[in-house]
Amino acid sequence: MYTDELSNEAYGAIIIEAEKLTHDLTIHFGVLSSSCQSESEYLIKSIQLAEKNLKLDDYELKDLLFGNIPEKDRLEFTLNKIISNIDRVNKIAVNKRQYDF
Repeated sequence: MYTDELSNEAYGAIIIEAEKLTHDLTIHFGVLSSSCQSESEYLIKSIQLAEKNLKLDDYELKDLLFGNIPEKDRLEFTLNKIISNIDRVNKIAVNKRQYDF
């Protein structure tokens, strides 16, 4: 699926939240969508990606974020915010979510 197929709620919860910190983080969540068949799969994989990224050391973060590592506490805050945003999105029935198409 493409990111423009996501509901406005899911897009805001993940893509917009990641972009607030750095476009380099957004790229990873955007690319992830291409391996998903549905929004629910994307939400699950996004939580897994955020949790995995929370465990990376500085060397791995440098590699992940193309050498542009934000402050560690801001990165951790953003990844945790994405996880909590996804939990909020999951509480919204799929047929109640808003789509641009």
